[in-house]
Amino acid sequence: MTVSASVRVALSVSQTGANAFSGGPNWSGAIDEILSFTNGTGANQCDLAYVAERTVASATNDDIDLAGVLTDALGATIIAAELVALLIINKQKDGTANTTDLTIGLGTNPVLGFLGGTLPTIGPLKPGAMILLASPGAAGLGVVGAGASDVLRIANSSGAQAKYLIAALARSA
Repeated sequence: MTVSASVRVALSVSQTGANAFSGGPNWSGAIDEILSFTNGTGANQCDLAYVAERTVASATNDDIDLAGVLTDALGATIIAAELVALLIINKQKDGTANTTDLTIGLGTNPVLGFLGGTLPTIGPLKPGAMILLASPGAAGLGVVGAGASDVLRIANSSGAQAKYLIAALARSA
């Protein structure tokens, strides 16, 4: 299997001062970054990809095993050794926002590379919110170790089930 991927982030801002109609100050700024990954297991490479809409019931967890349980779009089993990019969006594929918050982290045998501290989490991710983490370097976002550090937990708060979007790029070695 061959994987090539790019992650693009763009943010542009235009701000006008209080006296804009009478010649007040104007400011524009932009940040645009593109990370390109070719097929492989080294820096700036990935050879595994997982993209899905997943469902997690109210007040429960979706524990995603990145080493031997997931399958990619072509049905091949994903056995990740390093995570290099992660995108999670708290909304449904059709654009409908959820009504509950999501929290990333904790669980049994968690992936810790991009999380720190003794009880590491990211969140709450409010309805419609997203998070993007990417590290194209040789170490990626962190090591995935089968049975030791291979679970990415997505916890849903109580109130309703949530469908969310996830994309992960990884290396097999």
